[in-house]
Amino acid sequence: MKKTKMLKKNYEFKNILAKGKYYSGKTIEAFVKKNNYKNINCLGIAISVKVAKAVKRNKIKRLIRESYKNYEDKIKTSETIVFLWKRKVKIEEATYENINKDIKYIFKKANLFIEE
Repeated sequence: MKKTKMLKKNYEFKNILAKGKYYSGKTIEAFVKKNNYKNINCLGIAISVKVAKAVKRNKIKRLIRESYKNYEDKIKTSETIVFLWKRKVKIEEATYENINKDIKYIFKKANLFIEE
């Protein structure tokens, strides 16, 4: 299993959101940018306070993290990915299946999967 570093600082998120490439699914959006680390991917998850209360926001974060773990070994290294939850999408659509489908779609569109 690869090591993934979590983004925590505000300037890290701003850098990726400003300079990264944008991809969109039905429920989540992603910004992808190459990073300087050799064998480490960086992952950031941001959900607006306006979407829901803390319990539901944390549930969405857990679902995104779990879905990312499924594809962690199959994607290229030295990438920085920031996932954002779309504000207009209702919380009821935050199921594991929907998020997993979106992440797979975004990774295919961004050409992040390792060709075998």
